[in-house]
Amino acid sequence: MADIAKGKALISGEKLKADKAALRKSVLQKRNALDMAYRQQAAQEIIPHFFNIMAVPAQSCISGFWPIRSEIDPRPLMQALETRQMRLCLPAVLDAQTIEFRAMSFADSLIETGFGTMGPADHAPVVDPDIMLVPLAAFDSCGNRIGYGAGYYDRAIAALHRKNRFPVLIGVAFAMQQVDHIAHEPHDVALDYILTETGVITV
Repeated sequence: MADIAKGKALISGEKLKADKAALRKSVLQKRNALDMAYRQQAAQEIIPHFFNIMAVPAQSCISGFWPIRSEIDPRPLMQALETRQMRLCLPAVLDAQTIEFRAMSFADSLIETGFGTMGPADHAPVVDPDIMLVPLAAFDSCGNRIGYGAGYYDRAIAALHRKNRFPVLIGVAFAMQQVDHIAHEPHDVALDYILTETGVITV
């Protein structure tokens, strides 16, 4: 009986993984088709939405991300945050399992830091963010997200929690990346907010 139950669990897990992969592919195809002018406008429109709902203390440490592929561009928002005396950081890939967050400024020279992204060199200070701007492939109204399948952010958030650090998690995406439902797995941590060009979803 135990072997049967284990077999069913494996099948269920494989189906869930396949369903997420299919959903990721579908949403990313639609995101890739967005017009460049719309992307640029959306990158500006998220800025007032962020500040309308988030009262961020000065010197808070905020992790952003350098956009890859067709992701919404958070850099205008990050520049606005730096202008308001926030400390910024970016993720850097250390190995197949781990990212760390390195302090950065827009005055810094950046290097390739893995997964097609740019970030500070390895001599930059490693920090723990108070707020995380999280990239994603798809999201639902409950704050569940689908990433790109590597699990870097899931493990990074879990590592912060083990240090008793609980950053505010803000998914940053185009509104069209919202889907009806994403299955929640035990290791998943829901986002607190989703920031899009049309507004902010509070979870």
